[in-house]
Amino acid sequence: MSQKYDISIMGCGWLGLPLAAQLVRAGYDVKGSTTTPEKLEVLQAEGVAPFLLNLQEENVDMGRLRDFLQAQVLVLNIPPHLRSDGGESYLQQLRLLAKALAASPVNRVLFVSSTSVYPDLNRVVTEEDIIFAEEQQPEHMLLQAERLFQSAEGWMTTILRFGGLVGGNRKPGRFLAGKKHVPNGDAPVNLIHLEDCIQIISRIIEQDIWGEVFHACADQHPLRKEFYTQAALALGLEPPEFDDMQETHFKLINSQKLKDALAYAFLHPDPMNFIG
Repeated sequence: MSQKYDISIMGCGWLGLPLAAQLVRAGYDVKGSTTTPEKLEVLQAEGVAPFLLNLQEENVDMGRLRDFLQAQVLVLNIPPHLRSDGGESYLQQLRLLAKALAASPVNRVLFVSSTSVYPDLNRVVTEEDIIFAEEQQPEHMLLQAERLFQSAEGWMTTILRFGGLVGGNRKPGRFLAGKKHVPNGDAPVNLIHLEDCIQIISRIIEQDIWGEVFHACADQHPLRKEFYTQAALALGLEPPEFDDMQETHFKLINSQKLKDALAYAFLHPDPMNFIG
């Protein structure tokens, strides 16, 4: 890539904040949004132009949103909260954002999504298998959100579907520690480390790869009972107890398309090496 785009990152939390800091170090002008006033100084200290934005508020400051979207690239990193209303408020936020985007200079969107859009197909899953997800759960909120940005004509969207997010302050040993009767112990885990998330997003921007859909998940897929048992023990916590099950429901996420397109080798290919 011959130029350095201006980048806006919507959602500077666990992933967005260290991503913003790395992009600043790489020479990009970066704006970052947060819903937490106390985080404005944290962003500024990293060289990120901070914006207090909450698309859930009844009266969103549209002037501030317009200023935030003065960029060529938007990294959209708003995790959906689906439990309260099934995700409808999440879609309303994204529709508002898409409307503002249409009047902005943004022409590239990187949409951070999740492999949770796929049902358990009990086999290896590639990007082409989205057809089964759309057939079985067409109203899935993340799928609807993806389509909202993919179908727009004003910008090119790359969808990046991450596996389970670990690293930083997300210690997988805490996830199931002490739990009893945990199902699906023989299912493979689909996880990705924070450092790989940051590197992959940076590579997509640097290499100008748009209009694509990628999976991003560590190469190795240890069994759920093996991984979470060892992860709990590594933290000195009580390991979970898994039920014996006659039938296992799972999906094994394949990231070969991403590795080929980006010439990418995972920094943390085996989840068993980043427990604790």
